[in-house]
Amino acid sequence: MLFNTFVHIPGIGETTERKLWQAGITTWDDFREPYPEFLTGQKIRCIIDHLARSRAQAGQSTAREFLRQLPAAQRWRIFPHYRDSVAYLDIETTGLSRSDHCITTISLYDGKEVFTYVQGQNLADFAEDIGRYQLLVTYNGRAFDVPMLEKHFGFRLDQAHIDLRPLLQGLGFVGGLKGCERQMGLDRGELAGVDGYFAVVLWREYCRTKDRRALETLLAYNVEDTVNLESLLVKAYNLKLAGTPFAESHRLDLPIPPERAFVPDVALIDRLQGRLRGGY
Repeated sequence: MLFNTFVHIPGIGETTERKLWQAGITTWDDFREPYPEFLTGQKIRCIIDHLARSRAQAGQSTAREFLRQLPAAQRWRIFPHYRDSVAYLDIETTGLSRSDHCITTISLYDGKEVFTYVQGQNLADFAEDIGRYQLLVTYNGRAFDVPMLEKHFGFRLDQAHIDLRPLLQGLGFVGGLKGCERQMGLDRGELAGVDGYFAVVLWREYCRTKDRRALETLLAYNVEDTVNLESLLVKAYNLKLAGTPFAESHRLDLPIPPERAFVPDVALIDRLQGRLRGGY
């Protein structure tokens, strides 16, 4: 959708963009004489100048530049163009309070490989690794994950960023990440009953006992959060395309999830959940 987009141009809204598409101007290269009569000479010159800059920016693959120009509700359009340089991100924290949250694990998935980072082990490696990517994809990351990461590491994550929470809400999917997954047909299997609070319980269990099974289960949950972001974004992208002339030509296939890097311990989950139900 990037090269079919005109709403990043000042003064071009969705209504004018749709009129351009209906006039047969469906790509940047289609904008040439004879120009549509509904455009003024000033607007034509503005579009020509802006498209010249857009072509240069696209050639440099500078995702941030497009994101600054696109309306927030249209930022999903850049996804396929930068899919080879995307980092799906999710963090887990101690969850003690809003004032002293501490990052316990980070999961990063680039569409091919899963990377995990653990407090006290390799958490610092994230700072170098994240620099390889131009586009970040999170769920509620603009409000939580990204500020937490920036505070912990002391630098800004200035990559382009697609936060799935407002995108999915705009499509009618609510109820948090897990609720959106269920509504969009994603099944977590053994991890269906695990949530953010239980992730805190798993970390505390690991710190208390040094039981590797608790850490493995926590990482399995963290990775599931991250890997599922790709499927959610592809599904959302296809749904957004339904309102454009590109619903079939630009449709994306659902991704194949990677092999599991970590396997949750079902017996441990049951034991800890029983302990929580018992109040101890």
